Amino acid sequence: QVQLEESGGGLVQAGGSLRLSCGASGRTFSRYSMAWFRQTPGKEREFVSGISWSGRSTGYGNSVKGRFTISKDNAKNTVYLQMSSLKPEDTAVYSCAFRRTTYVGFTSDMRDYDYWGQGTQVTVSS
Repeated sequence: QVQLEESGGGLVQAGGSLRLSCGASGRTFSRYSMAWFRQTPGKEREFVSGISWSGRSTGYGNSVKGRFTISKDNAKNTVYLQMSSLKPEDTAVYSCAFRRTTYVGFTSDMRDYDYWGQGTQVTVSS
């Protein structure tokens, strides 16, 4: 079993920045790929960013490319999402996700992820 806990959400003005963190417990973190997704009411969950188990490969959704950066610190069992140049349309609940298969890359398909955090609210005001 893996427990994920996000933090770092909040209210920020358009153009501002936030850093989300997702701490994982229960597994050797360095063997697993992870991702961030976001969701707003009435919409499907959207892929934001993913990072491979090694940290050497990353990917981003088209709407956040060039503004968001994902990273992971295996020593701290934590994955981060640095969000910059935030826009009102970035407002959503952000959740981290964990693939339980070792040594495979991330994907943008939420069905490939086995564990999810509770989510953290990000609100961007105009």
